[in-house]
Amino acid sequence: MGRRRLRTALTAAALATVTLSGAAPPLATAVTASRPAAAPDWSVAVVDSTTARYTPSTIGGWSYPVGLYLYGQYRTYRRTHDPRYLAYIKSYVDRFVKSDGSIDQSFDSLDSMQAGRLLVILHHETGQDRYRKAAQKIRDRLDTYPRTSDGGFWHADSSSRAHQLWADGVYMVNPFLVEYGKEFGDSAYTDDEASRQLYVYGSHLQVAGGLLRHAYDESRTASWADPGTGLAPEHWCRAVGWYAMAVTDVLDALPAGHPRRPQLLAIFRSLAAGLEKYQDPATGRWFQIMDKGGRSDNWTETSCSSMFAYALSRGAQRGYLDRHYADVARRGYEGVLAKLSVGTDGRTDLAGISVGTNVGDYAYYAARTRATNDLHGLGAFLIMNEQLRGD
Repeated sequence: MGRRRLRTALTAAALATVTLSGAAPPLATAVTASRPAAAPDWSVAVVDSTTARYTPSTIGGWSYPVGLYLYGQYRTYRRTHDPRYLAYIKSYVDRFVKSDGSIDQSFDSLDSMQAGRLLVILHHETGQDRYRKAAQKIRDRLDTYPRTSDGGFWHADSSSRAHQLWADGVYMVNPFLVEYGKEFGDSAYTDDEASRQLYVYGSHLQVAGGLLRHAYDESRTASWADPGTGLAPEHWCRAVGWYAMAVTDVLDALPAGHPRRPQLLAIFRSLAAGLEKYQDPATGRWFQIMDKGGRSDNWTETSCSSMFAYALSRGAQRGYLDRHYADVARRGYEGVLAKLSVGTDGRTDLAGISVGTNVGDYAYYAARTRATNDLHGLGAFLIMNEQLRGD
């Protein structure tokens, strides 16, 4: 559905602003027929639709997809100041964090750490010390967390993930780290650790042309690992998207004179060139298997397209990348908006999102379920939309 048709459908549906209890008052920004329709606030529409579908108790357990989505909701809150959005996040987190700051999580995988960003956010917003105590459990876990010989955090502390670096993992821990450091006065450690992780991961995963492979196995024992390089065989788009967002967020946090800043900028600029090369000219989106868009069973994927649009736009805005990447980002943004529609229930639907995915071969990635309203896609959409909506 094009943007004009989508705008008309949303206005006609008068998409409700949803309270935590599920009540749905009329859309406050609905326009009258005598004036041209204003561009809809897609972040508000997606948040209101998602919080109408799920309560803080039913949206899911402690996990990175929920953490990603709620981080996107927080970005929307920071602009709109709608207190319901922050209350929803707090209600979710308070399922897991007790009043004394204890949290029943072992943090034995990077995936389990991503929602820790919400702990830092809630400490910042409420000042309640229990969120600091819970966040510190993640920070302290990293002191004993297993690493590769050159210092990269394993994807998980388990036999099936031992010695492995997945591009996904850099987003699961490093934005949390730099935000934790800023909030709690630990930036000397967190900036160095986060930038080191991005460099180590990038040095292994990035190949000629700028794209990153999904994963690397230092032991070369995983079924997918090349016996010579240890690399996974394919460039899976969301794995690369996680890296793109993470390097953007960490660069935002690093001091201008940080010694690893030039290394991260070089990785990011090489990646951006690869993203521009492999962007689908027909849709503006990116393919599930990034460099094989000509194959008939490949398909453009919404979550990674949102991630790339965000990272390229932010990178161009902040001077990490050449300004022309803002145009590449804008094409990606328009391509993602084309996957957004409004259902008969008046709620948004975002299509073409790959479900959670392990490391595999081409056939495995191509056959992944293409979901609608999967939280991977909704969270990435909100992060992108908050960056690009005002361009």
